[in-house]
Amino acid sequence: MATWRYSTMPGGAEAVSSRNAVGRFVDFSHGGGGGRRVIKPDQLMLIRKWQLRPVKRSFSVRNVSSEQQQKVKDPVTQQQESPGSYNPFPPDASSIASSIKYHSEFTPLFSPEKFDPPKAFFATAQSIRDALIINWNATYDYYERLNVKQAYYLSMEFLQGRALLNAIGNLGLTGAYAEALSKLGHDLENIASQEPDAALGNGGLGRLASCFLDSLATLNYPAWGYGLRYRYGLFKQRITKDGQEEVAENWLEMSNPWEIVRNDVAYPIKFYGKVLTDTDGKKHWIGGEDIQAVAYDVPIPGYETKTTINLRLWSTKAPSGDFDLSVFNSGKHTQAAEALYNAEKICYVLYPGDESLEGKILRLKQQYTLCAASLQDIIARFERRSGAKVKWDEFPEKVAVQMNDTHPTLCIPELMRILIDVKGLSWKEAWNITQRTVAYTNHTVLPEALEKWSLELMQKLLPRHMEIIEMIDEELIRTIVSEHGKADSNLLEKKLKQMRILENVELPAAFSDLLVKPKKSPVAVPSDELGESEEEEEAEAEAEEEKEEEKLKPAGGKIKSVKEGTQGKKKKIPEPVPEPPKLVRMANLCVVGGHAVNGVAAIHSEIVKDEVFNDFFQLWPEKFQNKTNGVTPRRWIRFCNPELSKIITSWTGSEDWVLNTEKLSELRK
Repeated sequence: MATWRYSTMPGGAEAVSSRNAVGRFVDFSHGGGGGRRVIKPDQLMLIRKWQLRPVKRSFSVRNVSSEQQQKVKDPVTQQQESPGSYNPFPPDASSIASSIKYHSEFTPLFSPEKFDPPKAFFATAQSIRDALIINWNATYDYYERLNVKQAYYLSMEFLQGRALLNAIGNLGLTGAYAEALSKLGHDLENIASQEPDAALGNGGLGRLASCFLDSLATLNYPAWGYGLRYRYGLFKQRITKDGQEEVAENWLEMSNPWEIVRNDVAYPIKFYGKVLTDTDGKKHWIGGEDIQAVAYDVPIPGYETKTTINLRLWSTKAPSGDFDLSVFNSGKHTQAAEALYNAEKICYVLYPGDESLEGKILRLKQQYTLCAASLQDIIARFERRSGAKVKWDEFPEKVAVQMNDTHPTLCIPELMRILIDVKGLSWKEAWNITQRTVAYTNHTVLPEALEKWSLELMQKLLPRHMEIIEMIDEELIRTIVSEHGKADSNLLEKKLKQMRILENVELPAAFSDLLVKPKKSPVAVPSDELGESEEEEEAEAEAEEEKEEEKLKPAGGKIKSVKEGTQGKKKKIPEPVPEPPKLVRMANLCVVGGHAVNGVAAIHSEIVKDEVFNDFFQLWPEKFQNKTNGVTPRRWIRFCNPELSKIITSWTGSEDWVLNTEKLSELRK
């Protein structure tokens, strides 16, 4: 729609006038005469001025945290008369067609010769994105002014699905876009089918995350999602005569029309290195490998509301200074570009194979990148909204971090590291803030499926975080001892074994005497009895050998005795039993470091309490909750099956079921 992109005037009347003016100048029909009529010079000047209007694409950022707090309402539409008037000036098909045609010519991704379906899809998506950006900026500005508490949903997956039909459905513009595309010689359904699925997720974990964002926007909650921008996704299945073949996804081959790269939003990420301690005890994580995480934003619209929230995806790259030009010019091209490749490959694939050590390192790098970049972004926003004087004890009152499964667990030690090492807070202050900020959604009831990482690998890749995790483990040991006491050493040993964050790791020195048991004195055996016992054993062994010889001896033959055959051979020394690997239990860290743990179904949450984390439930019953998983009825009923939706609406008497699925129970009557 023309004015969504170009009009800088807030008034609705001026916006409509601008749309109608452009609609008079340009004819986008596919009729004779080449599909475009001649425009007079004076009209061309008007169009030229209109096209050069500034484009507003970035979030407007204002800090007005000192303003009086208000109740959160639907942004931009606080004066609306009814829910149906959230879009008081809906664009008509002609203005939408103008916007689509503009993008096909001036936001080119394809050759200009023809307006085929792939090109029509990208132009249509850009047109819709213009509308989303206006609502998106207004939503962000509204939350900035109110300085509201904001939720941040961190997930390794977001299984979004195609966005075009969902976006125009939420905006209430399906009919208008269908008519506009018809004017341009295309069918809406055919154009929508040109969109590739965003390869950002795989299963229920990612679909839950995407449905949550849709619901949060629809309910006007201040919330953002954070994830990674995978270039090649998980895989694309190809069926050949030899069976299934897995190949890389190509969803970004023609770019993604919904995303906006934020080159000004980039944060440093560090791996490896070492930790130094100042004379005053302050820790410094130095050296190692440095990369950058760059933000890509995707607007998420709510249904029948102008609230449009954000999904921020991180892509990784090396700092420009890491490219060694002299090495490259000397002919060592691979060596010169090694740092660039090592940084970029972090966001190549969702769940890279972890059978090798390199695969494990890459997965851990992915998880830390998500946590470190997101928390730096969240903290920067909190500090900006707080103004000149930042009160860190208010951080949990303005920020809620939800970890979708254990992949974002490193949020806990990373937040601790930033608060202690960078912001200068004490351990006690940082631990209190972290526990009040972070929450955890569990997705599995199988103990063997709960994520664990090699302690040795984590010490190497994230040395400072491993120090913090060890200190959190000590805090937990102290809590367990104070809860269960030292009287029953067997019970205490059992609790520590099941609840500790560090598995197969000795107790810290401060607790080394906790599980010391009295040694049993060996029973003294007289030497003469010992000698008799040895003689008896030898006699029994010889008798057994003779029996074996008799069994093996052929008729009339003679064989060499077993004793003769084995004479001179050394006894086989049993191999030592290998020590079990030292591991970091991420799920236990989630429970200890957060203030809430939830399952995704009633029965699942009960299993979590009764079996998976029963020891923790006994210690902190108030932490455990249930949040039943669900799907958005907009995408899965309203938009994908309009005919069924009409029947449901006629039977229930209204469209309230689209926003309140409990209304569907009326179908039982």
